[in-house]
Amino acid sequence: MAFLIIAIQFAHAAGADDQLWLYYPTNLLVDKNVDKAAEIWKRAANSGYTHVLLTDSKFAKLGDMDDRYFKNISRIQKVGKDLKLEIVPALFDVGYSNNLLWHDPNLAEGFPVKDQPFVVRTGTASPSEKVEFPGKFGFKDDSVKIVDRTATINNNTGNARFTYNMKLPMYRSYHITVKIKTDNYTGTPEIKVHGQTAKRDLQWRNLKVKKTQDWTEHHIVFNTLDSDSQIIYFGIWGDATGTMQWKDWSISESNLVNLLRRDGTPFIIKTEGGIVLKEGTDYEPVVDKQMGNNPWKGEFDVWHEGPTIKLKNQPDGTKLLVSWYHPMVVYDEQVAACIGDPKMNILLADQAQRMKKAWNTAGYMMSHDEFRTLGWDETCTHKHETPGKMLADNVKFCTSLLQGSQIYTWSDMFDPHHNAVKGPYYLVNGPWTDSWLGLEKSVTIMNWNFGKRDESLKFFAERGHHQIIAAYYDGPMSNTRKWVESAAKVGKIDGFMYTTWKNDYKQIEEFAKVVRK
Repeated sequence: MAFLIIAIQFAHAAGADDQLWLYYPTNLLVDKNVDKAAEIWKRAANSGYTHVLLTDSKFAKLGDMDDRYFKNISRIQKVGKDLKLEIVPALFDVGYSNNLLWHDPNLAEGFPVKDQPFVVRTGTASPSEKVEFPGKFGFKDDSVKIVDRTATINNNTGNARFTYNMKLPMYRSYHITVKIKTDNYTGTPEIKVHGQTAKRDLQWRNLKVKKTQDWTEHHIVFNTLDSDSQIIYFGIWGDATGTMQWKDWSISESNLVNLLRRDGTPFIIKTEGGIVLKEGTDYEPVVDKQMGNNPWKGEFDVWHEGPTIKLKNQPDGTKLLVSWYHPMVVYDEQVAACIGDPKMNILLADQAQRMKKAWNTAGYMMSHDEFRTLGWDETCTHKHETPGKMLADNVKFCTSLLQGSQIYTWSDMFDPHHNAVKGPYYLVNGPWTDSWLGLEKSVTIMNWNFGKRDESLKFFAERGHHQIIAAYYDGPMSNTRKWVESAAKVGKIDGFMYTTWKNDYKQIEEFAKVVRK
């Protein structure tokens, strides 16, 4: 009898009548991309696929698109209709907010720099405190050979790192620069900064080192936040072949790089005696024109020469304390918006209106996932709410903008077995827990928590959500088979999605056979 029940559940979870989805990112501004999509979608339709989750960075910028773009929307809608594929477009770039920040980069989440010492020299103010690495390493792996301030790593087995123990003040911004050379090196060089006081990692930016490159300068910027004791790592984690070298590593207090200017990120200059200087009167207005505009709108480089503070009637040698806010870049280019700012809601509402007008489709996908920075600027701290509560309010608001449609969202930020955790989670100031309380039961969960799939599927099923399993992930098909096994244990599994981040569609047909076998 038990076997019969499991078999019935399995049939519901992966039956022939269930939904089969294709994840498909594209750029509809390019005409040939519609033709390319038609070829791939035809293969999917022939294999029984029913839905396409369509993403395009331009969905956040529809007000800036020309007629050609909307003609391509019409073209791809016809492709979907002819193939009997329901298109579900994605919107609300909340965790990965660069597309929305195209409209206003100042809406990025801000990290506080508090009372950074500056000094006036020839009418301008610049950071005054000198910072150096200690004379001794915290530790050095044996695989790192250092001669004359050049570190060399050859065919390392295991980790290859050298570190410094630092005592830098809390809530300060620092700039590390280093030159790196590689020769057919298979490892990924990283600079990590661990805040020992708060037990959180403070630096998540990728260095983007090539497998083979001549001496190239690389930069990172980190904020000490609530830690006054840090460990800075230069190194490789894991085995690698080939040769890499580090040299000329240095650290300094950063300038006003990526200075944010909005109500929730106040910029304050005061004298040592506490007198606040007035912008426009005591010093010229300060704006970082490169912030969020390099190499194009919505993109943030990690380092450039920030704006200059030009003082009026302040003698050389005058000491100042400068407080300001800046965004943090995670991995390659991810910057998250401050969802607490009312202007974000205006942008989200505008996007919803434009998307519904452009697509007029039955369902929409909310792109809430991997939200890695929040809770530091005054917009957030003045709310006295946890990040989880703020995210719950945000997703409830976003859901209200799509009333009358079938709504979908990624699972991770609402999953206590995934990213909706107490933390510390990346650079989030507080717990993500209870974020799921903002989800209406009518929202379908796109579940991609392979690591704890049984617990995750059960959690959302018990909350009353239908689910689509986002499987494959450019991994072995055996992982998809494990998803199918887990799906058999719960109800309300509506289907599976072929999910590729590498635009690899070679296994569309095989995937369909596996989930429907």
